[in-house]
Amino acid sequence: MIFMDKPWLKNYPKEIPASLEYPELVVPDMLTRAYEKYRDRVAIHFMGKELTYGQLYHSALACARALVKMGIQPGDRVSIMLPNCPQYVIAYYGIMMAGAVVVQTNPLYVERELTYQLNDVSAKAIIAIDLVYPRVAKVIDQTPLQHVIITSVKDYLPFPKNLLYPLVAKRRGQYVQVPFGEKIYSFKEWLKSGENASLPPKAAPDDLALLQYTGGTTGTPKGVMLTHRNLVVNAHQCQAWLYNTSENEQEVILGAVPLFHVYGMTTVMNYTIYTGNKMILLPKFEVEEVLKTIDRQRPTMFPGAPTMYTALINHPDVQRYNISSIKACISGSAPLPLEVKTRFEELTKGKLVEGYGLSEASPVTHCNLIWGENVLGSIGLPWPDTEAAIISLESGEFVGVNEIGELAIRGPQVMKGYWNRPEETEQVFKDGWLLTGDLAYMDERGYFYIVDRKKDMIIASGFNIYPREVEEVLYEHPAVKECAVIGVKDPYRGETVKAFIVLKEGKTVTEEELDKHCRQKLASYKVPRLYEFRSELPKSMIGKVLRRLLVEEEKAKEKESREQTGA
Repeated sequence: MIFMDKPWLKNYPKEIPASLEYPELVVPDMLTRAYEKYRDRVAIHFMGKELTYGQLYHSALACARALVKMGIQPGDRVSIMLPNCPQYVIAYYGIMMAGAVVVQTNPLYVERELTYQLNDVSAKAIIAIDLVYPRVAKVIDQTPLQHVIITSVKDYLPFPKNLLYPLVAKRRGQYVQVPFGEKIYSFKEWLKSGENASLPPKAAPDDLALLQYTGGTTGTPKGVMLTHRNLVVNAHQCQAWLYNTSENEQEVILGAVPLFHVYGMTTVMNYTIYTGNKMILLPKFEVEEVLKTIDRQRPTMFPGAPTMYTALINHPDVQRYNISSIKACISGSAPLPLEVKTRFEELTKGKLVEGYGLSEASPVTHCNLIWGENVLGSIGLPWPDTEAAIISLESGEFVGVNEIGELAIRGPQVMKGYWNRPEETEQVFKDGWLLTGDLAYMDERGYFYIVDRKKDMIIASGFNIYPREVEEVLYEHPAVKECAVIGVKDPYRGETVKAFIVLKEGKTVTEEELDKHCRQKLASYKVPRLYEFRSELPKSMIGKVLRRLLVEEEKAKEKESREQTGA
């Protein structure tokens, strides 16, 4: 079988070996190693404030000791609900130093989503930003939470920004007064509480390190179990792929993609710490702020999603900023349009290439060569020690070159399974291969191409959205009889959410009312942007709503529109 021959290896440059030697590390060892080698180097730049590797290491150690002091045991789950900020990195490595398991929690989650996740993992503690405290407070009594640690952006702002922050927050209507006391702690003060606590024995490489939530065709989020080995391996693979970077001078990685997203976690945070480089963290992606940051701070690498690069190249004042420091970008989460790649490379003189990954693989499995041939439309070549194959949907057997089937992955970065879901774990593994749910093919040279998703998942601005979850919220509205949710093409978000609604007899509802209803129960990126009211929905003989027919209708409309406009 051609996949076993690994034809992609013939396209590897001499600098990238087919197989790597991985150090026997656990995730916190990456920070310890960087501290021992580069303690006076800057590790994090955040809105004018800088932390050295020495400061970062000691803060993470203080976090670990404080967790142990409050009773967190090895294997306990601790949630992080923070935007990109120094506290995120401190909490992430501190939790693992304490032997506990990190639970990545999206700060956009509303109470329903938060309650589900915290209960699913039996989280004992959460470290959260003050802006989300009102939501956290509402779910404490409905979850196993014993400790709530709250931090503020101002805790790591330089003077005088830290003093001005409360005034700015009040003016924006974002100021939150947190009632510190029993069960609720101030992160800054809490870090001092475990000074004399002894850490437990270090975890083993194959121990569980992190739970990354993802969904499936059912829309029920599942915790992907990633081990220390999975995460260290993917950071090492990333270093090998970026071989043409400086060993003597720091690379500077711009972190605008969220760290709570598995892609940002690996390509920004873990890669930076593993290599002793510097990360610039931005709490959220704002086009002008990113352009200013590149112009002033001169980052050399910028992992992101296509929507980010699209926004930057289309900013009316992009020519005013010097963004030529960018030399390497790996685009993930969604397909990268050719025109975006071409224009971005013209502006930066750097390289922007498309890669591929999924939460279940820590996440990166494929990428185009940054310093080598780029095959447009392709997700590139499998990474070192990563095997990829295409499996027939009909026969379940491996298929040949240029034949479409389901992409399957095998490698040391692949997850242990889904948290407390052995049956669903069994469904996604076939003879040791991880079934990705994506339809793809491989060409003669070993380049892979994604053609469609087997799953109904929608990817909007790099976020995964599961139609069933949105539909369940819509069904809760008293006027909705039936609904179906699909993803439709969007020039900026890649895809956006469209809902088809059938109303109950005699009932009426407006798009604005449905929007308000959804925003109370869903993170904003999941809320439908388009609605279409119908008298009925297409169904199978047994009454199942056929989403694929709605998708085909939308594609036909798009094609007709292009033909009419000559686009």
